[in-house]
Amino acid sequence: MSRPKVRVLVNGYGVIGKRVADAVTRQPDMELVGIADVVADWRVKLAAARGIPVYASTPDKEDEMRKRGLKVEGSMLDLLRGGLVDVVVDCTPAKVGAKNKEVYEKYGVKAIFQGGEKHEVAGVSFVAQRNYGEALGKQYVRVVSCNTTAICRVVGALHERIGVRKARVTIFRRAVDVWESSRTGIMNTAVPELQVPSHHGPDARTVIKDLNIVTMAAKGSHNLYHLHMAMVEVNGKVTRDDVLKILDEEPRVIFVSGEDGIDGLNSIFELSRDLGRPRGDLYEIPVWRDGVSVSTDGTEVYMIWATPNESNVIPENIDAIRAVTELEKDAKESISKTDKHLGVIKKAY
Repeated sequence: MSRPKVRVLVNGYGVIGKRVADAVTRQPDMELVGIADVVADWRVKLAAARGIPVYASTPDKEDEMRKRGLKVEGSMLDLLRGGLVDVVVDCTPAKVGAKNKEVYEKYGVKAIFQGGEKHEVAGVSFVAQRNYGEALGKQYVRVVSCNTTAICRVVGALHERIGVRKARVTIFRRAVDVWESSRTGIMNTAVPELQVPSHHGPDARTVIKDLNIVTMAAKGSHNLYHLHMAMVEVNGKVTRDDVLKILDEEPRVIFVSGEDGIDGLNSIFELSRDLGRPRGDLYEIPVWRDGVSVSTDGTEVYMIWATPNESNVIPENIDAIRAVTELEKDAKESISKTDKHLGVIKKAY
């Protein structure tokens, strides 16, 4: 007898939430019970028009959402109280998830939080390739941010295969998400994050406990992805071919090339759309093949990659659902299932 599908509610239907909701519907072992929010903007109305059940995240918002012309099935509490949800994927704004945890605790429902919350909210920070087993059966798991996920995939792959003595990563961040570009952001400047290390390095260590890493970050006046540049000192000696082989075998990492005309973040953004993905999403971390080099003594590796901030954490959310519910106990099997149904690739062209 087949196991019942895991029932998932997505709380917060913004940049990440709407992508997680769509990803859940593409998994044969999961069921999207509905989405929850506190507003009735165009995104939530579009979800309702597509037939997705909409709930108010808090009961006091039900009437307000209905007055905005939205069909609301009830409040999220109705679902949780009735035991109709196995996992809530909390995609609410930073720090809101920490407050919502009290509700999830009250009704005994498992929850997945996002990188905007502190590690302590869940106690387990998660990147599927690196620590899937740590999340098995847990009540709460936090999927780390897009930048931390990228570091854990790329630098983590080297650390797992050959060992990293020291990693130094510079992050050039997009200033604002595309949808918020009319409301906030910076123009014609770059703004350094003056706290060194930036929070990304310590965050990576919540996933890869023994990784020696320092990160520095700055915001640029663009809204297309983040750019990472890494200098990594490895154990022993490696060749460029060794590094290329490791990254070529790493799930959710792909190569792009400046020689092919992919010479900036704008080119990668265009590539993501040409791949025909929903919303032009790129789940993989694109590493510039021609940007990978090794020091003459073979002890240092230099790499450059882009981080698709709207979408690279979506596969991790799906794997986290499987881990906490123990739908799949083997990391490779879960990653394979997720990637198959999301269309994740190892070669872009």
